[in-house]
Amino acid sequence: MQDYNLKVYYEDTDAQGVVYYANYLKFFERARTEYLRAVGYEQMELMGAGIIFVVRGVEMKLHKPARLDDNIIVRTQLIKLGKVSFDFKQTAFVEDITIAEANIKCGSLDPNTFKPSSLPEYLHKGMKKLL
Repeated sequence: MQDYNLKVYYEDTDAQGVVYYANYLKFFERARTEYLRAVGYEQMELMGAGIIFVVRGVEMKLHKPARLDDNIIVRTQLIKLGKVSFDFKQTAFVEDITIAEANIKCGSLDPNTFKPSSLPEYLHKGMKKLL
């Protein structure tokens, strides 16, 4: 489990001054990237090795609005790991209050064929430590 901290900027909000719902997906994406970076995941390196990651499913629930200048903590946890696919549970908080949560299903693909491709052994081994 890892926390990622961010601040809400004007560009993140809608006409009512709250975080636009689709921006939570961006926040969750950044948090997952940093989480995986901690175990050796580097996007450019993997693309060079012929592997890309994709999101294959999202289930998100919004509980409370975040507003301009709020500090958000996104907590990311790997909850399932296979040879090709992996799932995350992510929760966003403002001052210990859950504002949004999502289950994100991801997969590993060959960038030329877009067919499922096994995770590199070093990465699978590193991610296994996160369970």
